[in-house]
Amino acid sequence: MAPIDLEPDCTNCAALCCVVFAFDKSESFGLDKAAGEECPNLKADNACKIFEERVERGFPGCVSYTCFGAGQRVTQEVFGGGSWREEPALKAQMGAALSVLRRIHEQLVLLKAARELPLTSEHSTQIQSYEAMLCSNDTWTEETLSRFPIDKVASDIRNWMKQLRGLVS
Repeated sequence: MAPIDLEPDCTNCAALCCVVFAFDKSESFGLDKAAGEECPNLKADNACKIFEERVERGFPGCVSYTCFGAGQRVTQEVFGGGSWREEPALKAQMGAALSVLRRIHEQLVLLKAARELPLTSEHSTQIQSYEAMLCSNDTWTEETLSRFPIDKVASDIRNWMKQLRGLVS
């Protein structure tokens, strides 16, 4: 199993986080934005107009959010480099794929952090089993993502990780 890059690479993404998710005006976001609507700070080249001033302009939520590398995988792997900009009908499909793949990547981040603990061999084996499940598709598709039982897998991992609490110092 090849390691998966869990770092975001916005240059290879179709600005999915700036389009797919809703924001509510709050201390995290400076405006209300419906899911599927483009952020008004998004430029045509998918860059952010206020990137260097996001916190000062009321968007610290954009700074703290991470897709854990799922955005570029959805754009490049699942949709072959396609974008909702060229094909607006892809917006909902790309959003659905991102919603699942981001949660898969989030679980991989948790398991990676767990590996830093003083684990027993049984714990290490269980982590490998979960990682194999989460990485079972070298190439995800819309169909495999839509069928992946992410709610159950995430719940199983969360419940299993509770037994690691005693290993945290």
